[in-house]
Amino acid sequence: MRPSSDHSPKRPVLSGDNGVQRPPARRGTARPVRIGAFELFTTGASRFDLRDPYHFIATMSWPVFFLCLVVSELLINSGFALLYIAVPGSIANVPAGSFVDAFFFSIETLATVGYGTMVPATRYGHVISAIEIVCGIVYTAVVTGVIFIRFSKPKVKIVYAERPVVANHNGVPTLMIRIANGRTHVLTDASVRLSALILESTPEGQLFRRMHSLELALSHFPLFALTWTLMHKIDERSPLHAHSADDLIRDGVRLMLSIEARDPALSVQVHDLMSYPAETIAFGMRYSDAVSWDDRGRTSADIRRVSLIEPDLAAPRSTTAGSQEPPA
Repeated sequence: MRPSSDHSPKRPVLSGDNGVQRPPARRGTARPVRIGAFELFTTGASRFDLRDPYHFIATMSWPVFFLCLVVSELLINSGFALLYIAVPGSIANVPAGSFVDAFFFSIETLATVGYGTMVPATRYGHVISAIEIVCGIVYTAVVTGVIFIRFSKPKVKIVYAERPVVANHNGVPTLMIRIANGRTHVLTDASVRLSALILESTPEGQLFRRMHSLELALSHFPLFALTWTLMHKIDERSPLHAHSADDLIRDGVRLMLSIEARDPALSVQVHDLMSYPAETIAFGMRYSDAVSWDDRGRTSADIRRVSLIEPDLAAPRSTTAGSQEPPA
């Protein structure tokens, strides 16, 4: 289905109900939502929520995270240093009004490390240093926990073919996407879902971006060790049936691939997302062999050949989409 001539497929905004609505009159900061290499933008969503600091800290980049650690350390110690110099004489061997000496004493106190030269000299100094020691214990525990959760987040290492292909398979035009396990150990209970985001128009002229599920020949793989070629038959039941390459590009079709598997080495579920714009689909091409067997019958996969394609010699090359089991 194609949009009417007075609408451009690049202008509509994807909404939560899969409808395409006009952009809001009031403009705010547009924040990206990434799906693989594909970016959507949302306006009105807050990246930082005081009620959910955990999500903000866990999703920020490592440079920003370490910058926040440095800034928080400076602010905490500066605040306590100001409290110390507010009452002269509260710290022994610290000249009155010396912010630098009070700052370094605060660092030593916050880390519960004392060198003996500068010590609390008054009851006020003892109270402030006691409060800082408690804050230091809590701060150290929080920072340790945050660093642990950032390092312990499981990540899947899936190698994706750079381009999907459309080739004849068992006499039927078939959309294929090859993926490979980038780890040196097997993934178990792997499952994938392939969808197509297609721009459609209703009889009333309203535009919708609708997500269509693409049925796969095999969507579940108990033992994902080497490579896996996902196959979708482009027959009369396929949402991509009778769409040419130009149609897919003009309608802004995008393939969405999600994978979920269990990593036995970490005993956790891992997830990953990938998307392909219509421009990357190679019609009349198929993937070159990436799996081979040696003289002893052992199976070997060359991950470097995952994206390698060659002409489909089984049928004449076509730019129209339509008129098994994956390799181990």
